[in-house]
Amino acid sequence: MTTVDRFRAAVDNRDLTALEGLFTPEIRLHSPVKFTPFEGREAVLGLFGVLLRTFEDFRYVGHLDGTAQAGQDGPQAATAGLVFRAAVNGRQIHGIDLLHLDPEGRIAELTVMVRPQSAVHALGEAVLAGLVADGLVPDGAAHEGPAPAGR
Repeated sequence: MTTVDRFRAAVDNRDLTALEGLFTPEIRLHSPVKFTPFEGREAVLGLFGVLLRTFEDFRYVGHLDGTAQAGQDGPQAATAGLVFRAAVNGRQIHGIDLLHLDPEGRIAELTVMVRPQSAVHALGEAVLAGLVADGLVPDGAAHEGPAPAGR
């Protein structure tokens, strides 16, 4: 079973423990609702804990494999795109998880893209509330701007 298959199974089963072993210690997650990435395994796992509770009817509906440049100056790396559908607070979401693997096959970078814009806003609000509830960001973060999730 590949890293991408194990990632998909862990998300499908809402298994944070299984996700932990798939990420590099310095993983970067680029969110559709936050300008700067979440950095480090602990921060990304905290975010996934919230996401796994936030998404309703989450399901992967497609899988694409290839290579892409990770980061601004990174080398070409094995990459997979997992297309998903879900809902957040009644808003239908269509998105993709873009996974960049390191040479050992661990997930080094993850970019999440979501559409439409109204779903991005609903997701940002729900994720921020979850991060605050879990003590991962201060309560005042909700008043810092239009896309504060994860600050």
